[in-house]
Amino acid sequence: MSTLLEVTDVATYYAAQGATIRAVDGVSFTLAGGEVLGIVGESGCGKSTLGRTVLRLVEPTAGSIRFLGEDITKLDRRAMVRRRRNMQVVFQDPFGSLNPRHRVGEIVVEPLEVHGIGDARSREARVSELLALVGLPPDAAGRYPHEFSGGQRQRIAIARALVLEPKLLIADEPVSALDVSIQSQIINLLAELRVRLGLAMLFISHDLSVIRHVSDRIAVMYLGRIVEIASTSEIFDSPSHPYTQALLSAVPHTDPARRRERILLSGEMPDPAHPPSGCAFHTRCRHAMPRCSGGRPLLTSRPTQAGPREVACYLY
Repeated sequence: MSTLLEVTDVATYYAAQGATIRAVDGVSFTLAGGEVLGIVGESGCGKSTLGRTVLRLVEPTAGSIRFLGEDITKLDRRAMVRRRRNMQVVFQDPFGSLNPRHRVGEIVVEPLEVHGIGDARSREARVSELLALVGLPPDAAGRYPHEFSGGQRQRIAIARALVLEPKLLIADEPVSALDVSIQSQIINLLAELRVRLGLAMLFISHDLSVIRHVSDRIAVMYLGRIVEIASTSEIFDSPSHPYTQALLSAVPHTDPARRRERILLSGEMPDPAHPPSGCAFHTRCRHAMPRCSGGRPLLTSRPTQAGPREVACYLY
């Protein structure tokens, strides 16, 4: 598969009360067409900021973001609007991401109007097609968001994101605000649409069971940095980075043979305004060595049976 997205040394910093918050701190990865890359990590690790930075909803401080071979960090506002036709987002909160004053049909058709696609009749047909595709009733177009459940509202948000036939969908915690009974429905819908439409996705979540279900590869983030990238099977069967091992040890299993020794991390995640020197994880790592606090380990690739694995750790 050809490379659709290439992120290189991207950083996103914020100024706050005289300090610099390193929300994303030198992240690099690639995404192939039709591939799903899961982004996972603790709250505050920078995964949502990374997704918004890829779309330039948040401007990167440094680095390059190449989409379809073009560095979109160099595009002006008008050119970026055109490029977003091929890259869309589904946000975490289906209650806050939909305009309560607009009917569902108006919400879903708006991207077509912004980009000047089709006439009134073809747009109406496209909206009906998308609402059916995401499993909503035919009369949904004439109703308001408050008339729907949380899961149905997220289906509306997905229809709006897909109406332009994008090549890349960024799903930012798309099920975390939903009841557990509804989450699996939305996850299965996204998995089905991914196959049916050939979508590439960045799927952002703190829930490892969700990530496992939808992802081809997984990138594990800690304090604004990616510490490990590998295929989903490699991550779950043989995690390499100590942080990845700790995350997976917390996943409950009904099968005793698959249970791991629980790894309890000491302390809290460090302040992103004052990150530790060297490896950001060394202050909580049970394998920390003197060199871990000296220099920052780089993502180093090594081959595995399931494909290349990249790990940023001096143990490797």
